[in-house]
Amino acid sequence: MEVMNEKELLEGRNRSSRKETMWSIIVQVFPTFLIAGLGMVGAGLVLNQVQEWEVFKEVTEIMIMVPPLIGLKGNLEMTLAARLSTAANIGHMDRKKEAISLIFGNLILVQCQGIVVGFLASLVGMVMGWAPVGKLDYDQGLLLSASAVVTASLASFALGSIMIVVIVIARHLNINPDNVATPIAASLGDVTTLGLLAWIANILYEHLKVGLFTSHIIIGGYFLILPMFLYLAWNNKHTMEVLQTGWTPVVMAMLISTGGGFILDKAVEHFRGITMFAPVMNGAGGNLVAIQASRMTTYLHAATNSLQGTFPLGEEKVCLLPCSIICGGMKHCSTHPAPHSRMSRILLILLLPGQIIFVYCICMLRAQTSPTPLFMFAYALASLSQVFILLYLCQILVYWMWSRGSDPDNAAIPYLTAIGDLLGTGFLTIAFIFLYLLNDGTLTQLEHGHHNSTLTDLALINNQTTVITTMGPL
Repeated sequence: MEVMNEKELLEGRNRSSRKETMWSIIVQVFPTFLIAGLGMVGAGLVLNQVQEWEVFKEVTEIMIMVPPLIGLKGNLEMTLAARLSTAANIGHMDRKKEAISLIFGNLILVQCQGIVVGFLASLVGMVMGWAPVGKLDYDQGLLLSASAVVTASLASFALGSIMIVVIVIARHLNINPDNVATPIAASLGDVTTLGLLAWIANILYEHLKVGLFTSHIIIGGYFLILPMFLYLAWNNKHTMEVLQTGWTPVVMAMLISTGGGFILDKAVEHFRGITMFAPVMNGAGGNLVAIQASRMTTYLHAATNSLQGTFPLGEEKVCLLPCSIICGGMKHCSTHPAPHSRMSRILLILLLPGQIIFVYCICMLRAQTSPTPLFMFAYALASLSQVFILLYLCQILVYWMWSRGSDPDNAAIPYLTAIGDLLGTGFLTIAFIFLYLLNDGTLTQLEHGHHNSTLTDLALINNQTTVITTMGPL
């Protein structure tokens, strides 16, 4: 581990930090965070709707795959956004030829990772769903694998393309891509992934019932083109290193997210309404910590001339007290330099109004009611706990990876968003248990809300039948 001298430190910091004011950060971050949150609200409503579909009831292991597949936006798209944002901020995308090579290589790379991780997520879902009950179903296994692979592939390509456009436009408008790219990836990621998964799984399930071999063809086709994608990524100088070293964080993140999926699968048995809030809880925390991780990595790259393992003067300490993440840089708090604490405070401040808006949207759209103060308190406490832990882990993880000569842009965000899925689902389940024990009114209305439309439709049908019956023959 090396420490930069005073002259190098000043040069690096002058280059890295065009000082952003608190208001400029809020103006850039909060609107995209809100857009991302509304996308996650949509994802929650979609998940609440599709869980009643026949395919989700007959192949229940699909629910276990939801968090890891949604988590691909953290494993792949957000990591892609962080890499390209850092490249844009340090000038690697200023030359057209190099920019095209960088963009093409990264799109191919996320295809490779999406196909492999989607297939692995389906295998883990089968093991976690079938092993406890001794079940084994060949046809359902193929359906799960094909659904996961196609969803991961299409979502990765679509979202990766959008990320590239966003970063290029942000660069031309003199907006820091670190502040906007990852939330926009998240705003589209959840609902796109869920919609694709439900749509593809439903089509394959219908084909399975009539004996078609669609799932076999899809899996065979993808694994035939995978070697070509691997070859192209290997021969691109911008992605060769990530292709060699980037698998561990992506696969480990998928396994961690699957733990959240297992919790969600069990929680849904008792709280049907939890599916509406899980994408919002997990996604909001993942978005904010991804912004922090991307900014921290950009700071280290610029402040040290991308000399991994080298730190600015006074910042070589990796493990800090948890309180320093929030109050670092304040008087009487700590003498240790805390260049990222102000951003942590801003992100936590933005979290609360954002989550209040998201919860109100869900409650009004689904149950036509406003949440009780008790519900808001339990939800906000769960969300704050999740994000505080994530910001603390972000500080440790990014600096630890940098000290070992590893680029956090390639590895930190997958771990952080996956841990966010696990913590978010866990804290949300605890909050729902707490609200259930206290007989909270909002929870009761949400639980009954998803039956209301069906009951109303049945009542209308019965009324119409009664009217026709009483009219007698014409």
